[in-house]
Amino acid sequence: MTLRLYDTETRDVREFVPLVPGHASVYLCGATVQGEPHIGHVRSGVAFDVLRRWLAAQGMDVAFVRNVTDIEDKILRKAAEAGRPWWEWAATFERAFNKAYDVLGVLPPSIEPRATGHITQMVDLMERLIAAGHAYPSDGNVYFDVKSYPEYGSLSGHKLDDVHQGESAGLGKRDPRDFTLWKAAKPGEPSWPTPWGRGRPGWHLECSAMATFYLGGTFDIHCGGMDLVFPHHENEIAQARAAGDGFARYWLHNGWVTMGGEKMSKSLGNVLSVPNVLTKVRPQELRYYLGSAHYRSMLEYSEAALQEAAAGYRGLETFVLKTRDRAGEVPVGTWTDAFADALDDDLGVPKALAEIHGRRSEGNKALDNGDLDEAVRIASQVRAMLGILGVDPLDAHWSDSTADRSAALEALDVLVSADLVRRQNARADKNWAIADEVRDRLTAAGIEVTDTPNGPEWSLKAGQ
Repeated sequence: MTLRLYDTETRDVREFVPLVPGHASVYLCGATVQGEPHIGHVRSGVAFDVLRRWLAAQGMDVAFVRNVTDIEDKILRKAAEAGRPWWEWAATFERAFNKAYDVLGVLPPSIEPRATGHITQMVDLMERLIAAGHAYPSDGNVYFDVKSYPEYGSLSGHKLDDVHQGESAGLGKRDPRDFTLWKAAKPGEPSWPTPWGRGRPGWHLECSAMATFYLGGTFDIHCGGMDLVFPHHENEIAQARAAGDGFARYWLHNGWVTMGGEKMSKSLGNVLSVPNVLTKVRPQELRYYLGSAHYRSMLEYSEAALQEAAAGYRGLETFVLKTRDRAGEVPVGTWTDAFADALDDDLGVPKALAEIHGRRSEGNKALDNGDLDEAVRIASQVRAMLGILGVDPLDAHWSDSTADRSAALEALDVLVSADLVRRQNARADKNWAIADEVRDRLTAAGIEVTDTPNGPEWSLKAGQ
């Protein structure tokens, strides 16, 4: 099976055929750095990191661009309210986002351009649009003429009569449905010089200019959250294609993280910051949770769901570590055909995880039966598959946390082994009450005991 992806623009699952064989170009709408990142923000980073890893695993050279919006109304307002320079405010939370991405094992992008670093490219794009009759300057502002572009609405399905940009009419705007490319300077706000006067960029203009500058006029995949379909991505397409660029050939959108059925957002007051959630689970467990649902589906947050996912990951981790400790080494193997089929079907992570957990069950049986070679073979497969999902327990990125867990398992082994010796002695003396007492206590602690020809073996129950 070849990779097939759901394209928002065509509303269909399409085979992915890169523009240049062996090379994949991907643009992800990154953070608007206005505040502390919450888990809803970083879900797209995790989801499309899996896409990137899977493309690379197929032997593709991946150019992955993730931008930073460091100039925007909310940034200016919040910085002013705090009495801080806007650039300091943006830089502070840009670092917070990058720390969140890094702690969750999201690979760094090929380039991470800032909007404020690409004013020249934005001016050039506006000049092309004005020359083509698709944009017009007015009172220091520059607007895109929506009616001049007949295909407007193709991505979102919006009809032109129903369009509301979510912005004020603006000075000199011919039609309230037109959107702002450039905002005339206001007192106290940052501004840059242009042929139409000083000002600052509109949000939509930034991404079109940066995407085409780094990936070319036509590139493979544009990613982002589903809340960006309209107006942001709709306007990106209009700008780029009206200027003569082919722009993105596939559009991928991830679902929200929700709470009580509502999108997680600062305005709803239901934000769960990444640092706060990491007091409840380890980073690899949070990543596993955020990536466990299909990327296009909603992920309903609850403490129980988070802990259930963390327990599921610990079951996989325990199997890999236990096999490594017994064999001395577990190399990275190859994924199974069922895993590949799942990811090739529009990044079907839930089916891929079902395959991984199935292999873990078989691996634990091999350990129980004393077949160490088979257990190592399966653990190697599990490592390869978890690696594509970014949560291989033996990956160097998780080394400190894994070492801590491995040390804890070694300490636990000393304690459990002492109990097993006590149980064996009780059985030899036919003291069944003590033997049963030991086994019941271990079972209550989440430890399974299996009697083998080589003596009793113990393991943590799945999810412990």
